[in-house]
Amino acid sequence: MEFRAFFCDPVEADIIDLGDMAQDTIMDTFEKIDWNEYLQKSINAKLDEIYFHPTFGVENKKSGNELTISVIGEPDNYEFKVTYKSPQKVKSFFGLNDQISDNYSTVTQATTKNDAIDWLNALLRNDTAYLESRVDH
Repeated sequence: MEFRAFFCDPVEADIIDLGDMAQDTIMDTFEKIDWNEYLQKSINAKLDEIYFHPTFGVENKKSGNELTISVIGEPDNYEFKVTYKSPQKVKSFFGLNDQISDNYSTVTQATTKNDAIDWLNALLRNDTAYLESRVDH
């Protein structure tokens, strides 16, 4: 499978495109992120200098499914927020018509690093059933 990865540094206005990434390097890249460092950057910055929560994102280029993992909190005391984006059938026009939305997103709050790793592994193995079962509806 082909994947594309990106990172959001809290004090950089532009999303950092990490480009195409092999499946076996994605988890290693995620594990090496120093979340404390990026949270400290947020604390040290003025409010108008903060653009994002520190975020690592991965897109399955074939399916269009995407996972973004952000940290919220303070250095040494944070949790993860996972957003899962996938094409979904949604109701429109007062529920009379169904349409496919390519950008349907669901967010799960307050997860541990291990939970975030489980989500990421599921995306990497294209286990959409697992991902769908974990989302907050």
